[in-house]
Amino acid sequence: MKKFRLAFLALATLALLATGCGGGGGGGSDEDDVTPVAESSGAGGSGTGSGGSGGGSGSTSVPVGLVFVQGTTFNGTTAVTGSEVFISGRTITIPNLIVCDHEVTQAEYQSVMGVNPSGYSGLNKPVEQVSWYDAITYCNKRSLAENLTPCYTVSGVDFSGNVTVPLSDNATWNAATCNFNANGYRLPTEAEWEYLARGGNLTNNGQTTYSGSNTIGDVAWYDINVYDLGSSSPSYGAHQVKTKNPNGKNLYDMSGNVREWCWDWWSDTITAGTPPTGASSGSGRILRGGSWHGDASDCTVSYRGGGYTGYHVTYIGFRVVRSRSE
Repeated sequence: MKKFRLAFLALATLALLATGCGGGGGGGSDEDDVTPVAESSGAGGSGTGSGGSGGGSGSTSVPVGLVFVQGTTFNGTTAVTGSEVFISGRTITIPNLIVCDHEVTQAEYQSVMGVNPSGYSGLNKPVEQVSWYDAITYCNKRSLAENLTPCYTVSGVDFSGNVTVPLSDNATWNAATCNFNANGYRLPTEAEWEYLARGGNLTNNGQTTYSGSNTIGDVAWYDINVYDLGSSSPSYGAHQVKTKNPNGKNLYDMSGNVREWCWDWWSDTITAGTPPTGASSGSGRILRGGSWHGDASDCTVSYRGGGYTGYHVTYIGFRVVRSRSE
């Protein structure tokens, strides 16, 4: 499967079109989806690194729907078993983060972007059929709306006005840069995403196969409990966020529901010299977490995938983070 991590998305898109996923498909809309998701966030607590600094206990007040997760430094002394990211010899500093405890919902996306492109409608379902370009546009526009400093710069694009987001691969948008010191919303790096999925645990003690559990059905919507039911089932497609158990950082749907865009370029091989923010170029961007359309192996905390930046499919969404200096 690894050899075709990029190609499988294009093939699966054809399968989705054949089953009529556009315009809501068998999933329909949620009768209970009348208000955006909102719950008390709490504090993310501590992180643990491999012989690294940071990772002590800590908490801070954050808005509803977000959690504070303290960062750490992974110094590569001991690799995390099964991880292709936290490997021997690689040093990665994870900053303190404010993290959306759920995948960005359709209500949240529409309130910022003015449109809802999702194939399976429901205010509290994750937005899907969003490209990597759509995701970074949302991040900058939401940052501006909340008087935060946007993280992304795309040559010639003013995110404070109407933005024409490319519908397919675009060289100018592929050259986007990210200011990781800005306080606005952004996509997590792949290393940040895996750190969060592992509940801040970068040791080889207490790891779980999926984010928060060794039992996938406790934490994930995936092919067995969604896709395999068939497109005529009312349970087909993405599900409302936060309806499975969270992981140790109170983050939901890090395994399953929709795949999540990350900042990094796709690279099949990560080495000790790979920067913490990923390769400098590639053929697509990282997708993590698995989805309702994928099998259990895709939903593990270690599985890596990628997709072309212009993809719009019903099992790809995203979540946002913000860097926090204190």
